[in-house]
Amino acid sequence: MINLQVNGFDWDEGNREKCQKHGLSQKEIEYFFHQHEVLVAPDPKHSDEEERYLAIGRSKKHKPMFVVFTLRDVNGERLIRPISARYMHEKEAKRYEEESAKIEE
Repeated sequence: MINLQVNGFDWDEGNREKCQKHGLSQKEIEYFFHQHEVLVAPDPKHSDEEERYLAIGRSKKHKPMFVVFTLRDVNGERLIRPISARYMHEKEAKRYEEESAKIEE
């Protein structure tokens, strides 16, 4: 289980631009992580230099989202550093909806 108890977020021009490129604001991504319904899994395929994680859930507008992130310790605080974020493509969203329905049953 991944501990997502954090003190905040680690943003700079690089990750902010990359996330905004896909149409998501910093505020929207931070809201995403404050929900209770975010599913998180390790991303070993992309964890060569640091551990990365994949998160799926919904935006404030209930649109399915996909976020890649890492956890960083900065000045004694544990922070989420979003690497990439986007709304799910139609096929991904459909699968997410199907899997979510199974979990709720």
